[in-house]
Amino acid sequence: MGAGTRAGTRSRTATVGVLAGVLFALVAGGMPAAASVPAGPGAPGAQDGSSSLVMVLDSSGSMGDDDGTGRTRMESARTAVGTVVDALPDGYPAGLRVYGADRPSGCTDTRLVRPVRKLDRAAMKSAVAGVRPRGDTPIGLSLQKAAKDLPEPRNGAVGTRTILLVSDGEDNCGTPQPCEVAEQLGKEGVGLRIDTVGFQVKGSARKQLECIAEAGNGRYYDAPDAEALARQLQRSAQLSADGYRLKGERVQGATTTDKAPAIAPGQYLDTIGPGEKRYYAVDLDAVSTADFSVTAVPQPGAAVDSLDALSTGLAHGAGDSLCGSHTEHFFQKEGATPLTSAVSRIRSEGGSRSCDEAGRYWLVVERQSKKGSDAARWPLELLYGVETPLADGVTPAQSRPEYGDGGKEAALPSGDPREVRGGSGFNDARALGRGVWRDRILPSQTLWYKVPADWGQQVRYDVEFANEPTVKGVSSTYSYGGTRLFTPARFPVAGGGEFSSTAMYNGRPAAIRMGSVPVAWTNSYESGSEVQPVHAGGDFYIAVTLGAKAAEIAENPRIGVVLRVAVLGDALAGPQHGAPVSTRKSGDTKADDGGKSPVAADSSGSGGAGWTGIATAAGAGAVVALIAGLVCVRSRRRPGRRTTRGSA
Repeated sequence: MGAGTRAGTRSRTATVGVLAGVLFALVAGGMPAAASVPAGPGAPGAQDGSSSLVMVLDSSGSMGDDDGTGRTRMESARTAVGTVVDALPDGYPAGLRVYGADRPSGCTDTRLVRPVRKLDRAAMKSAVAGVRPRGDTPIGLSLQKAAKDLPEPRNGAVGTRTILLVSDGEDNCGTPQPCEVAEQLGKEGVGLRIDTVGFQVKGSARKQLECIAEAGNGRYYDAPDAEALARQLQRSAQLSADGYRLKGERVQGATTTDKAPAIAPGQYLDTIGPGEKRYYAVDLDAVSTADFSVTAVPQPGAAVDSLDALSTGLAHGAGDSLCGSHTEHFFQKEGATPLTSAVSRIRSEGGSRSCDEAGRYWLVVERQSKKGSDAARWPLELLYGVETPLADGVTPAQSRPEYGDGGKEAALPSGDPREVRGGSGFNDARALGRGVWRDRILPSQTLWYKVPADWGQQVRYDVEFANEPTVKGVSSTYSYGGTRLFTPARFPVAGGGEFSSTAMYNGRPAAIRMGSVPVAWTNSYESGSEVQPVHAGGDFYIAVTLGAKAAEIAENPRIGVVLRVAVLGDALAGPQHGAPVSTRKSGDTKADDGGKSPVAADSSGSGGAGWTGIATAAGAGAVVALIAGLVCVRSRRRPGRRTTRGSA
């Protein structure tokens, strides 16, 4: 939701298209529910123990009432829990706690009937089958106990630890107060969320469950009937299992420049609280471009204001002189999504400005939150990369600031879509090539893909949200679908007036068009937020988001989404003027190849220039060696257009 940053003293705030009321007619008709679709590649909880789930099930006396179908509420809850465990990934750590099941009355009646451990579907179903509704509703105490049921992530990992509360009424014990417990738990650690599902609740009971979810960094899901209960439980559980998979070396930013930890090119993990500012020290030479991208990962759907923001800046000198800055806002109030802000130090053409000097700089990261927004600490994933300058004597090709054939009217692939499963974030984004791809997305979820594009090429794609059956009485309810495009250095690419990043969604077809200008080294000299970041080849990232309110609209747990992806233009052998067409293959990977992709290396072409990136095959923090002894050369100027690289 924003633009790449031109180095300079000006701060550019990202802009986003206003939600439009135009719904596009699509060919991707309704898609069935995907109850058994596993988590995306590398499901975090099953792999590294960083994520886990404990369901807290209301077993009070009212759960023995008829739910309107001739079955008791407890019988419907047992069926819904079975649906959830069938949909969870193999081995995902999950457990079950109940309250009100052991005594006719009593405010200490809460029990862990299945510890949180590697998923055993039969054991979970057996555990819930043995529960009988009897007593009171000690929700506050049960939440306190459930937080202790969840194991701490191993080896310092950061994941999503979810309490999923299912209740048909409000707490009738009074102490401890459930909302106060949720607020305390939500502030205590990183990655804890409390989702609540209200089964046939109204009035004060619903308000209490909404309060618990908001205070606990989670979402409230309404379930007026048994089918809705199964659907909403599955959404919450699957969202936990599919959480963003963080990767990087641990670092702790400082609150002042004098205590800032020094970091080298690589990938890092930290956290940030509301209103906090974090400093990291970096030592830069006088010729290379330095790229800094920071991704905040709040709990999906957590309470945010549209103007809550993540800002990055690069400071020099006394630490209060900014060489560049960039701010990303949510621009919607439905709930939190991953937020990425990025900033560069780009050397000016003459190399005479203060921010061109070699020396100590500081990456500054700030979180801006309004009162009432999510109060939890957010994980931060920091990526620091270096772009080597062009080799001595190499004349770069002209900048490519126009969309040309890649505009919104570009012809994209057609035909039957192939199935694909998006990743949880940048680190496990699913490789796509040219073609039509079909996926399914949860409300509040963001799915990630990557598409290779080389020098001279541009990425162009459409995202189509499918025609879905809707629940009764939601004809006037709207959510949104969104997409963002990121460069190989994880810089957000703006639409430049040609594209908009969002569309309204109410269960009827909706589409978003998005794309980049062609990759050119001298694009870094341009000021346009849709042009300047697109100056090195490699994997471009596509993020697709569905708004949280879609949980109130669609009948199916997941909503169908189709991507039409094209990589336009011939891949050139390098960034230099007159570069021949490359013999390397790019952009033709099939999604069913296990995610393997012939990534177009951005530093191996003639001219020896590009972004060093992070060597993912060697693990987080590994860095491709910086090519030494290279110097910048003057760029070619396009008639009537200033192509001098901007800098402070």
